[in-house]
Amino acid sequence: MFKRKDWLIGLGLVAIIVVIFVFSFSMAPEPADGEESFGGTDSAVTAILEEQGVEPWFSPIFEPGSGEIESGLFALQAGLGGAILGFALGQLRGRAAARKELATADSD
Repeated sequence: MFKRKDWLIGLGLVAIIVVIFVFSFSMAPEPADGEESFGGTDSAVTAILEEQGVEPWFSPIFEPGSGEIESGLFALQAGLGGAILGFALGQLRGRAAARKELATADSD
């Protein structure tokens, strides 16, 4: 089914991905007390705006109890979005295949 060359290319790509992850985590700055090492732009902008005295326009409807719950909800949201996108693309591909098959059957 797969040729030896395909397996080597696949393993090489996986090895490259692992090296990138290890390198990025080893180069991350040490977090200060109570801070995350990969805080992101949202928290950076929030801190800058709070220093300038800007007040938020609204408050969140729901705040997760911890960062782990927030990460889990974000992953769930990403998974649902990926599933919906995959379903839509599958439906479009199925329609295209059905049209092609119908056109082939009509020409016979």
